[in-house]
Amino acid sequence: METRNLIGYNYQPELGNKFKAVDPSLGTDLPGEFYAASISEANAAMELADKAFATYRNISGEKKAAFLRSIAEEIIAIGPPLIERAMLESGLPDTRLQGERGRTTNQLKMFADLLDEGSWVEAIIDTAIPDRQPLPRIDIRKMMVPLGPCVVFGASNFPMAFSVAGGDTAAALAAGCPVIVKAHPAHPGTSALVAEAIKKAAEKTGMPEGVFSILYDDGYAIGEALVKHPKTKIVTFTGSFKGGMALVKMARERYEPIPVFAEMGSTNPIIFLPKALENRAEDLAKLSASITANAGQFCTQPGLLIAIKSDALDRFKNALAIAIADVNSATMLTPGICANFNKLSGGIIADDSVSIIAQSDKIDNSKINQGVAVVTEITAAAFLADEKFKEEVFGPYSMLVVADDVAQMEQVVDSLHGQLTATIMTESDELANYKSITDKLVNLAGRVILNGPPTGVEVGNAIQHGGPFPSTSDSRFTSVGISSIKRFVRPVAWQNWNEELLPDELKTGNPLNIWRLFNNEWKK
Repeated sequence: METRNLIGYNYQPELGNKFKAVDPSLGTDLPGEFYAASISEANAAMELADKAFATYRNISGEKKAAFLRSIAEEIIAIGPPLIERAMLESGLPDTRLQGERGRTTNQLKMFADLLDEGSWVEAIIDTAIPDRQPLPRIDIRKMMVPLGPCVVFGASNFPMAFSVAGGDTAAALAAGCPVIVKAHPAHPGTSALVAEAIKKAAEKTGMPEGVFSILYDDGYAIGEALVKHPKTKIVTFTGSFKGGMALVKMARERYEPIPVFAEMGSTNPIIFLPKALENRAEDLAKLSASITANAGQFCTQPGLLIAIKSDALDRFKNALAIAIADVNSATMLTPGICANFNKLSGGIIADDSVSIIAQSDKIDNSKINQGVAVVTEITAAAFLADEKFKEEVFGPYSMLVVADDVAQMEQVVDSLHGQLTATIMTESDELANYKSITDKLVNLAGRVILNGPPTGVEVGNAIQHGGPFPSTSDSRFTSVGISSIKRFVRPVAWQNWNEELLPDELKTGNPLNIWRLFNNEWKK
């Protein structure tokens, strides 16, 4: 496998510095060589995307839907080699990656269905009233239009569903925005296979050259060049707080500031109310699976547990300790992620105010970069005294914060930063007594969960995957589900245009099932 940067259909890529993918479980190089992109290639991809935008933005929803469905078909057609390569590059198990491939293709089909349905453009027609007094009302019609070329940064923890053909790419293409993917260096082979599938789909469905490109890089230079390029209109990113904020800063310092939708981390707190612990302490300890699955490398992994001290809490801790001790170690995504996990978790464990509830001793010594499950405990007073305990530890780690009473529990919740999710474990007859806490959780998180694990993100119509800063850079939008298309569009109003000159979606006789305002009366 020798993979060069894919820029449109006909561009002849340069031969830059070579790098190889690494098997994180063994630390050995994997077959294949990849060429790091040059700045000139980044510029070429952006210029081609801008040229494609002039055509692609006006292609019908029906044809864009066919393109998205064709991408899904081409990904499935790759067959076992895609799963096998992703396993080698990520250390993730076969079953997880099979499910992720299904999620990736289903996202593409979901957006294709959205395009067929049509109401996502939010067309509103405010018809003229020439005899209105004291002044006539003119005809104004409004709908969403695409922003322009989008740069997507592939994520480390989802080599398919949040990478080359993941939700960001699917939503951007559905909106009418060409996409340039900055492939994640941890899984370039997986990225190359999916990129080729997108290229085939684009050619089969007659999409303009430049509607999709992918650039490889084992550093930061190409990402910076793409964000700063004047033709770039939007950026999406899933990763660390440091990385996300670096992109936000670059985008704000441009002559034309552009939106960066960055998902940057979350501890996803779980609140345990007293009756819930009293009635089902042992059952609640099954949350160990949510803490440790796939080495805890989910953005919604529960890294913080909050409860009031009690005998029931002691029962929960005992059951959780047994469950955690029984968890096998698992390969982490990259050597860097594993090193950072060990550094952060080790630093917290070394603090005198922290004790260990349980740490697994089931370590696979035949492999390297192993994430070892651990859960710690701290008093609410000590937690509140040091900001470092609020930092996300990406991996199979969680901390139990023990409060003296409800008031101190509320202090802990008040001290937390913005989150992707917040969960409350409760019995139905006690929830009404804790309305203050539930209200705080709504202010804290993008998704508030009752009696369930935060891991497992449903890709659907109502999902919200994004929360207050610093979990994301803009809490108004989601990166999962059909509403994510709103990140790639802006509203435009057409005033006093002749019917035949308007976009089809704004024509009075358009049969799309969208709401319009005729003479001050909403009609469907």
